[in-house]
Amino acid sequence: MNDKKTEDALCALRNQVDALDEKIVSLLNGRAQLALDIGQVKHASGQKIYAPQRERMVLQRISDKNTGPLPDESITLIYKEIISASLALEQPLQVAFVGPEASFTHQATKRHFGLSAQSQVSRTIEDVFDSVSRGRCAYGVVPVESSSVGAVAGTLDALVRYDLKICAEILLEVSHHLLTRSGHLDGINKIYGEAENIGSCRVWLDENLPGIPLIDVSTMGRAAELAASDASAAAIGTDLAGSIYGIRVATPRLDNTAGDLARFFVIGSDAADPTGTDRTSIVFALPDDPGVLFKVLEPLAKEGINMSRIESRPARGRAWDYMFFVDVEGHQRDPHIAAALKEMQSISVFFRILGSYPRGEL
Repeated sequence: MNDKKTEDALCALRNQVDALDEKIVSLLNGRAQLALDIGQVKHASGQKIYAPQRERMVLQRISDKNTGPLPDESITLIYKEIISASLALEQPLQVAFVGPEASFTHQATKRHFGLSAQSQVSRTIEDVFDSVSRGRCAYGVVPVESSSVGAVAGTLDALVRYDLKICAEILLEVSHHLLTRSGHLDGINKIYGEAENIGSCRVWLDENLPGIPLIDVSTMGRAAELAASDASAAAIGTDLAGSIYGIRVATPRLDNTAGDLARFFVIGSDAADPTGTDRTSIVFALPDDPGVLFKVLEPLAKEGINMSRIESRPARGRAWDYMFFVDVEGHQRDPHIAAALKEMQSISVFFRILGSYPRGEL
């Protein structure tokens, strides 16, 4: 194809893209207006603006309709931002998360609520629960467990102390990347990172950048900030750290162990409605009787309910007594779940449903 034919072909295709862009902008604004109308109806009836079960249904329907060439993951990310921007038009969401900025919890917050939500850094897990409990933020995001480290004790303890609900869960692949201004490895003479993150990437660093000084800093955000100001420096951090400070991923996934996953809870004051793919979290304490743990779990087996997690924590103020945290597949409104939970409660000396919520997806 000669230059003239090539240019004509590109021009024709670009004109089609421009025409589609105009339609997309018009459709997006039409969708946004409908979201505003929905928000007004919700406000008049006293309903919450954010509905995680509705978001799950929208994303699932869009994925089911997708025929490519864009993969489902890309379509989902695009629609999460559309939903986030629409929510911001209705009522800007205030979301507290455990800091610092550019951490995995911050990344989980942005992934779930989108870039339009107003994220607020909290110093501790307790501060997140306090902010949501007092109404300073509508929702909070806290870590609950990772596949390599296990449960986060502070989150489990706070779930017992505060009268809040788990509204959703977020699953996130925990990966550390090497970030540089150029997006390449050339010319690196120092690497910034948190001590723990440096340790998790030590094998890759020793094999690929031996002898380069490793400088311990307080946070991933600080590492990225320093690397952004020095063309000869690199940082170990997250995608989000790179986005915030304008540096690029030179090498992804430096971690010694692949496939580490982290789980986060979204906490709020209202329960989530069923979606059909839900999980329910409960906590209970038991009398000091022989075989009582078997007895309290037996209703789950009788009802054919899958228990996906059980964790024990010392009960505060009662030596040698324990609280048991259990996750089961299904929603508390499902008849067989409700029946099992009722029987479990009758055996327990303390029992609370922490929330039923849409199961997280990677």
